[in-house]
Amino acid sequence: MTSLRVDAEVAENRDEGGANRRLRLRVPDWPGSAPGQFVMLSPGVRSSVERFDPLLPRPMAVYRVHDGCLEVLYKVTGRGTALLADARSGERVRVVGPLGKGFPESVGKCLLVGGGTGIASLYDLAARDRERSHVLLGARSQRDLMGQEDFAALGVALSIATEDGSTGSSGLVTALLERELETATNATVFACGPTPMMRASAEIAAKHGARCFVSLENPMACGIGVCQGCAAPRANGGYALVCRDGPVFDANEVLWEAMP
Repeated sequence: MTSLRVDAEVAENRDEGGANRRLRLRVPDWPGSAPGQFVMLSPGVRSSVERFDPLLPRPMAVYRVHDGCLEVLYKVTGRGTALLADARSGERVRVVGPLGKGFPESVGKCLLVGGGTGIASLYDLAARDRERSHVLLGARSQRDLMGQEDFAALGVALSIATEDGSTGSSGLVTALLERELETATNATVFACGPTPMMRASAEIAAKHGARCFVSLENPMACGIGVCQGCAAPRANGGYALVCRDGPVFDANEVLWEAMP
């Protein structure tokens, strides 16, 4: 799949509550992307004067293409994302992508487990097979939850867990996964979110004999395998580069106890 390097026009940069944001970009000649791929975005808008602080782009999962715009969900967590949050309609953001390897096709029931901004990697996956997908979304509270209405509009089975019980089930989203796998047969787990959540999902899937794929979220600087800053330890030795070899991996390939 061809990757682009373009300055995309901001169509909307919407506050979704708390630190949550939704960025909609008009990307000329967007080639499409596979579920689980990502883009690298400049930390803030492009201008006639080049900014070098902060220097590095930010990796963001492709959420979906909707109404002719590429959508990205993100949280304001530092200076780069704060600058990105200041982007206004009509301004331009540098986009490089789509990048990486996405989620594979599967058979049987698909259990999609998302935590925090990790849910952004799962929307296109759910849309790819609505009949077989059951989406499990987790967050600390209702205020932190992202994408609930979008997934509901897909018509997929949807379950929610919040740690404070403010919406859905009270507790961790992995408890929902455990419950589903107790009765599911021929299920595949797809997970993205904080590393402890993905590790727990992998362990629960293994206990129930289900295959599990995870989309790792290691920090990265280039997105194309040059800087080697996103190395992840392999279970069989050595390291993989998340940007080039992933971000999607079979959970059995990851040496979880050595993950940062």
